[in-house]
Amino acid sequence: MASVSEFRNGMAVRYDNDIWVVVQFQHVSPGNWRAMLRTKLKNVRTGRVIDVTFRMSDEVEEVRLEEKKMSFLYDSDDLLHFMDPETYDQIAIPADMLEEQRSFLKEGELCSISFLENRPISASLPTFVTLKVAEAEPGVRGDSATNVMKYAVLETGARIQVPLFIKEGDVLKIDTRTGKYVERVATG
Repeated sequence: MASVSEFRNGMAVRYDNDIWVVVQFQHVSPGNWRAMLRTKLKNVRTGRVIDVTFRMSDEVEEVRLEEKKMSFLYDSDDLLHFMDPETYDQIAIPADMLEEQRSFLKEGELCSISFLENRPISASLPTFVTLKVAEAEPGVRGDSATNVMKYAVLETGARIQVPLFIKEGDVLKIDTRTGKYVERVATG
């Protein structure tokens, strides 16, 4: 058992007969009342986020998750197949574990997969990935004075907004949390 005063972001706990990850927490001392801890907990199976307020004397069971870096192989139907680069063990996870990040997933990309009792329960891409532009509309001359954006299609099929100077073949750095263009990466 762990005291709620030991909470930290990313910590997994057993609460209400389910496994939750601490997304956010805040210590609160309202007036004459006793101190409390307001938290946002995310269910590892459903992805649902709830607000829970704990008294500082409360205790919850901390759950140890094993995290592995695994290489993406391919997708089939609604499953994503990964391989452990050290042991060559392969697993398949439901595609909805990656939600919107799935559109930035390319073959060989290393992903972080969390396991509970040897069962995958969550997955995430690195914060930034580099992808090549497969298609980009040509920029219109004269629009460069303002912050005008255009759409480009990446090698994974994802469609994002990019600045006008981006052209087909450029390699871009993409933030997988927001799905937005960060910068053009120099190649060569």
